[in-house]
Amino acid sequence: MSGEVAVEGGGATATVPSSATAREALAALGSRERQVIAARVDGEPWDLDRPIERDAKVEAIAAASDDGRAILRHSVAHLMAQAVTDLYPGAKFAIGPPVEDGFYYDFEVVDPFTPEDLDRITERMRELIGERQRFVREELDRTTALELFHDQPYKREIIERLDTSEVGADDVITVYRNLVDGDERWVDLCRGPHVPSSDWVPAFALLRTAGAYWRGDESRPMLQRIYGTAWESRKALDAHLTMLEEARKRDHRKLGRELELVHFPEELGPGLAIFMPKGAIVRRLMEDWARDEHARRGYQGVYTPHIAKSLLWEISGHLENYGDLMYPAMEADGATYYVKPMNCPFHLLAYKARTRSYRELPVRLSELGTVYRLERSGVVNGMLRARGFTQDDSHIFCRRDQVVDEIVGVIAFTLDLYRDFGFGRPSRVAISTRPAKSIGADEDWEYAEHALEEAIRRSGLEFQVDAGEGAFYGPKIDMHARDAIGREWQLTTIQVDFNFPERFDLTYVGDDGSTHRPFMIHRALFGSIERFFAVMLESYGGAFPLWLAPEQVRVVPVAADFLPYAEAVAEALRGRGLRVEVDRSDDTLGAKIRNGQVEKVPYQAVVGSSEADSRTVAVRPRHGDQRKAVPLETFADELVAERDARTA
Repeated sequence: MSGEVAVEGGGATATVPSSATAREALAALGSRERQVIAARVDGEPWDLDRPIERDAKVEAIAAASDDGRAILRHSVAHLMAQAVTDLYPGAKFAIGPPVEDGFYYDFEVVDPFTPEDLDRITERMRELIGERQRFVREELDRTTALELFHDQPYKREIIERLDTSEVGADDVITVYRNLVDGDERWVDLCRGPHVPSSDWVPAFALLRTAGAYWRGDESRPMLQRIYGTAWESRKALDAHLTMLEEARKRDHRKLGRELELVHFPEELGPGLAIFMPKGAIVRRLMEDWARDEHARRGYQGVYTPHIAKSLLWEISGHLENYGDLMYPAMEADGATYYVKPMNCPFHLLAYKARTRSYRELPVRLSELGTVYRLERSGVVNGMLRARGFTQDDSHIFCRRDQVVDEIVGVIAFTLDLYRDFGFGRPSRVAISTRPAKSIGADEDWEYAEHALEEAIRRSGLEFQVDAGEGAFYGPKIDMHARDAIGREWQLTTIQVDFNFPERFDLTYVGDDGSTHRPFMIHRALFGSIERFFAVMLESYGGAFPLWLAPEQVRVVPVAADFLPYAEAVAEALRGRGLRVEVDRSDDTLGAKIRNGQVEKVPYQAVVGSSEADSRTVAVRPRHGDQRKAVPLETFADELVAERDARTA
C-alpha cells in the first residue's frame, strides 16, 4: 500500500506514510505522553508497531493509565504462559486475561503448582524479558488457527466457539508470536494489543495459585490458575505488594475471628456466617441507622417471607434469567417452593395489594430482607461474596415524571451513608447499560438510562458507562467507595425497572381517571449488610470509630482494691448510653492495657487510688496522647459528643 494518510490527536494534525505505525504517527503528532505503551486508533487499542493504513485519530496510552496497565499485564500473562510451557512440557494453556490490579493464566498440568514452582517460573520469565522478544500480531483464518493450536484443546474450543460477530466480518482470528531475530519462541491466541517487546516489562510478581474450573463450570476440568501482578515501575509494584500485605492483615475473616465479631464454622458451609455478640452490636447499629434514615426520608417498612411458590419466580422471570443462582426447589403440599434470591417480587405484591392513586406516589417500601444465592464455591469469599445475606432493600414506585427526582434522592441518601460510615465521597460512579440477555422495549431502556444520567448530573457527580453490565430487567447505577488502603469496592446499586411493573401488572389511577403503569426503582445502599460490614471492618482494620465500636470504653483498675470504683465509673458511663466493660482479670496493669489495645477498644480509663479519691480517670485513647486526672463527667461529655458526631 502506498500514499499518505492524515492523523490527528492531542490537538495536532499530521500527514504520514500509509505504512506508518502508531508509534510513528504519535511522533509526527508531537505526543509528549510519558511511558507510552500502546496507542488508541479511532478509539481501538492498537499495538505501537502496528501500521495504521488509514486516516485516523491516534492517541497515546500511557503505561501508568488503567488501559496501559491492562495491556502490560496481559503481555506479562503471555510471558508467564510461555515460561510454564518451557518448564513443564505438555502443559495445556487456557486463558490469561488482565484483571483488576493483576492478571492470571489457567493451565492443565500433571501436578498442582507449588511456591517453589512459582520461583522457577519467575526466574524463567526474567530470562524471557532479557531476550527482548517482540510481540508480533498476525491475522489467521479459522482453519489455520485450529491447525496452529492442534495440541491445545482449550484454544481450539475458544476458536470453535467464536462467531463472525466476535472476530470480524472476514472471520479473521488474531494471534501474537513472540520473536527473537525472526525466530518464533512462542505463540498465543489473542486480540491484543501488547507491549512492543518483552523488555518493556519493568516490574512484575507472581502471587499465588488456585484451582479454577474451565469456564467456571464445575462439570469441566479443574485447571491450575497462577495469579500475578505487573506495574509500570518497581516503585508502583512495591506499593501494591505493601498494600496486599496490609490487606492480608485486614482480612475480615481473620479480624472477625481475632476480635470475636463473626464466625465461619465448617458446619454452616461456605458463604454463611454467624455474627457473634460484638459483631451483632455493630450490625444492629448499621440496621438502626438504616431504619431511622429510611423513616426520616418517607419510606415505609415491610416484612416478607423467605420462600415463595415457583409461580412468583416464573412471573418475575427469575427462574428463566436467574435460575442458576437459585437454590434447588422444595416440594410441599403439592406445590414447588424456592428460597428467595431477591426481595423485589415480594415488594411488588405489597404495592399491588390495593388500588393506588397518583396522589400517593411515590410509594417507597423498604426492608432488611435476607436472600439466598447459590454462588459457586470457587467464588465465595467470606461475607464479601456470600450465599446468605441481608440487603437494605427498598423499592420506589413512582410516576414517570418523578423518576429523576427519586433517583436524586437516593443518591443523596447514599452520600450521607458513605459519610457517616467513613468512606467519604464515592470513588467511582458507573451506569451499567442494557446487557445482551434482557427483557423490555428499546424505548423504555433508553428512557431509563437517560434518567440515570440526568440524576447523576443533578447530583454533581461524574460517571462512567459500563456497557452491557445492567440487570436483565433494567439499567443501573453502581457506586464505589475507596477504603483506607486504597482498594475500591462496589457497594450501592440503584436500578430503574420498567419490566417488573409490566410483568406484575402494576397500575395506579391517574388524575385523568385512567390506569397507568408506574416505574419502579430498586436500590440497596449498603448493598448487603454482610458485605458492607466486611468492607468496613477491613477498611478500619477492626478499629471502629467510637459510635460503631462494640466496646467503647474499658475501665481498667490498677489493682483489685479499686474494682468497686471501676464499677462505679462503668455504671456512670453506661448511664450516658455508652458501651462499657470492666477488666476484672488478674493480669498485670501492663497486660490489661495491651489487651485493650490488641482488641482495639477506643478508650481505656485507668483508675487507682488518686482517681478514686478525686472521681477522675486516667484516659488512654487508642490514638493520641494520654491524659491524667480527667474528671469523670468531663470524660463522659467528651465521649457522648464524639459518639454523636459519628467521626471516623
